Amino acid sequence: MGKALYRSKRPKTLDDVIGQEHIVSTLKQALKQGKLSHAYLFTGPRGVGKTSVARILAHAVNGLEYTDESMDLDIIEIDAASNRRIDEVRELRERVRIAPVSSKYKVIIIDEVHMLTREAFNALLKTLEEPPEYVIFILATTEVHKLPETIISRTQRFNFRPIEPEKAVEYLRQVAKNEKITIDDAALELIAGHGNGSLRDSLGLLDQLGSSGSVVDANRVLNIIGAVPDGLITELLDATLSANAVEVVNNLTALHRQGFEASRITKQLGDKLRSAYLASQNNSLPKDVILSVMSALIDIPASLDPQTALEICLLEAASHSQAPAKALDTEVVAVKPNTPTKPPTPTAKESKPVATKLPTPSITQPAPADDESLWPQVLEAIKQEYNTLYGIARMAHANLNGDTLKLTVHFPFHQKRLNDSGNRRIIGDTANELAGRNIEIICEVDESLPKPETTSSSSVADIPASSNDPSITSISNIFGGAELIQSE
Repeated sequence: MGKALYRSKRPKTLDDVIGQEHIVSTLKQALKQGKLSHAYLFTGPRGVGKTSVARILAHAVNGLEYTDESMDLDIIEIDAASNRRIDEVRELRERVRIAPVSSKYKVIIIDEVHMLTREAFNALLKTLEEPPEYVIFILATTEVHKLPETIISRTQRFNFRPIEPEKAVEYLRQVAKNEKITIDDAALELIAGHGNGSLRDSLGLLDQLGSSGSVVDANRVLNIIGAVPDGLITELLDATLSANAVEVVNNLTALHRQGFEASRITKQLGDKLRSAYLASQNNSLPKDVILSVMSALIDIPASLDPQTALEICLLEAASHSQAPAKALDTEVVAVKPNTPTKPPTPTAKESKPVATKLPTPSITQPAPADDESLWPQVLEAIKQEYNTLYGIARMAHANLNGDTLKLTVHFPFHQKRLNDSGNRRIIGDTANELAGRNIEIICEVDESLPKPETTSSSSVADIPASSNDPSITSISNIFGGAELIQSE
């Protein structure tokens, strides 16, 4: 049985190491001058050569050649993930006390050292503080932040970097040539990008693609890694930023039925959003919404139900977004002195910012509203500026008692939206200006209230359960009910 590429191409000397020149040159100089440390710490992402360099160094300090079949009683390699308890470390301490069998140094390599328990770290620390002269420790980890500072401070640290895409592509091209794998540059770039700085992951994918014996092109790479076509990701992002919740669910449902995993969609969405945010510095894209979605996407791959988590994340973002407004006529309107004016509405080329960041709607009523007409006037003022907020607020039952305006809704999701700090400010400031006094806003849930009914829009709660529309079913399952407002 042949070896996998990532094993057969493992570096055997420091000169074979790719993309870690800053580490290789330092270690070469230390070996040449005989200035060795009693403990090294190799940190960095997975698949960039930490363990390989540890093995090469372990053999080099003893003047031994390193091969895949190399075995030496004085080189001990431990996986901390499966030997993490204090008992294992105590056993290791006993072995350290025994002098090398045939070499100058006894080298202890501890991979994924961050997995050790606190007690095990304490036991290891005692050995690191006063090691025998013939012992060298090489610790490797992908999560250095989990190591106690007392351990880090007693080591010579080397930070391994992700492999640069250009170096990865060049290396993969040479490997493909040697292995007689026919592959184009576009495919090589996709493989290097999929590795995300990990040469081991890139080699694993190249090995898988090259085993078929046919020509490897970009389409084959995309099919193997399960990447979503860029156009579909763009459509999903556009639906989110334009507040089209139904289209968001439709797109996600279609992607799920085509077999695309939520984690892959999330990764590509994150990349696309990053580009969108950088582009938003020169246009009117909703930057706050973009940042909010990027932040929420981080936790989705690790959630219990990534598919539903992604859907909720994007629907939440859509509820904060504002659809682009229509272009205004250029008619000049005379303004009376001392009369509040409405701020200009964005043109069709602009995208309205997030509701939580916009100013309170301008109120043009000259006289304070009476108690009975206050809430209808608040709704009318909000409707002029915030269609999404208005669609939720209109379903609340309002009761003004003195200076307290209590809003009662049927669904908890509507309460959450109305209690959003930005939305509460908009409603409160609008009510204060209309009433001519300070109004306290309270929002409660009462599921005994009848479900919201509207005349100009359809309610999810009124749609038969047998409906086959996946968009309606998904929204209803998540939020218990929602109102679909037709954009004007």
